[in-house]
Amino acid sequence: MEKKKPSGLALIPFLVFVAFYLISGIVLQMNGVEMAFYQIPSPISITLGIVVAFVMFKGTIDEKVNSFVSGCGDENIIIMCIIYLLAGAFAAVCKKIGAVDSVVNLFLTYIPVKFITAGVFIISVFLSTASGSSVGTILALGPIAFELSVKGDLNSALMLGALVGGAMAGDNLSLISDTTIAATRTQNVQNKDKFLMNFKIAIPAILLIFITYLIAARPTSDVPLDIGTYNFLKIIPYLFVIIASLSGVNVFVVLMSGTIIASIIGGFYGAFDGLISLAQTIYEGFTSMTEIFLLSMLTGGLAHMVRQAGGIDWLILKIKKMIKGSRSVELAVASLVSLINLSVANNTVSIIIAGPIAKDLSNEYKVDPRKMASLLDIFSCIIQGIIPYGAQLLIASGFSDGKVSPVEIVPFAWYCFALAIFALLSTFLKFSNAKNEWDFENDRPMELASNK
Repeated sequence: MEKKKPSGLALIPFLVFVAFYLISGIVLQMNGVEMAFYQIPSPISITLGIVVAFVMFKGTIDEKVNSFVSGCGDENIIIMCIIYLLAGAFAAVCKKIGAVDSVVNLFLTYIPVKFITAGVFIISVFLSTASGSSVGTILALGPIAFELSVKGDLNSALMLGALVGGAMAGDNLSLISDTTIAATRTQNVQNKDKFLMNFKIAIPAILLIFITYLIAARPTSDVPLDIGTYNFLKIIPYLFVIIASLSGVNVFVVLMSGTIIASIIGGFYGAFDGLISLAQTIYEGFTSMTEIFLLSMLTGGLAHMVRQAGGIDWLILKIKKMIKGSRSVELAVASLVSLINLSVANNTVSIIIAGPIAKDLSNEYKVDPRKMASLLDIFSCIIQGIIPYGAQLLIASGFSDGKVSPVEIVPFAWYCFALAIFALLSTFLKFSNAKNEWDFENDRPMELASNK
């Protein structure tokens, strides 16, 4: 397929994907199906858009196949997919050895009962940051959080809101979450650089909400805590991944080394019945990432076809008409990823779709791609944490046995709203900007280019 002139019609395959996802979710929701928006696997929805692209775009079948495969095999897409697999393996091994339980029990052991809501918030921040999974964090802490709210005579929606907010905070900050991987790969920046920029925006929001929970969310009665045991050695893999990532170690090395460390610790404590059991656990981690792996690859292929047909260029032209400087570029990207996330209820998918557009705008208007990666991740996580049809709120609500609806949790996802405020402020006050400028000619931080 030869690259065509900008054309809004070329976006139709993407619109078909979004429309099918939305309509199917709404219909299933109206029929009382649980987790309605997640019943049809997203790779199936994107496949429908791919079929439409093959039917409507001009060119021979061979040309369309070559264009699609070129997008699927893009270097950044492949790197992203491999990192997904490694992150899945690391998470699976850590869960198998009891690292998640150790983290939870360690925090609960030392958190005063009267500060339990703030404690749940901080536990979820750490666990999600370390594991890279907001959904996994909610699944691990959800039953505990709801039980604590009942025993402490607390507003259950408030407690679950603290859990969801903390989980989204960790998802956004994590160096190994799928959102971080997608944001950094689409902008061609290092995980560490994106984290440092995110940190300046997220930490004020985390501290503000933590203090708010300390003051305004104390239980009215003593909460009897049934705390299990913890083993600090089992937490070491998480600490290693965080420290090594911040030290600038290659993400492939970090995740493989983290998995090896977790495997050795698990073997010492008898978590695996030999090497076969370990291998099966690692493979389970791989397969747990199958959906996001396929979705990323298929979306990359479709995005390349749409770009070749002029769809992306048309969208960029329309966005440019609203842009008057770097500040409006940042606001446009934040709005774009937010709107996509509202439509598809998946923060990683939103970043994968919006990422290439953000990169083009970054290059043209000389906006630091590290800030673009940060905004993509931040606003996708904000929206994901407050949409009542998103997986995070649906799962959290499910632990209440029908007593708390996802809609009731939304007003108490305080962290998401605080993060939005600080993120918007960062576009005006520039307090999150990196000290070193970006070298757009070589597409890397200026200090690296000058030291070459």
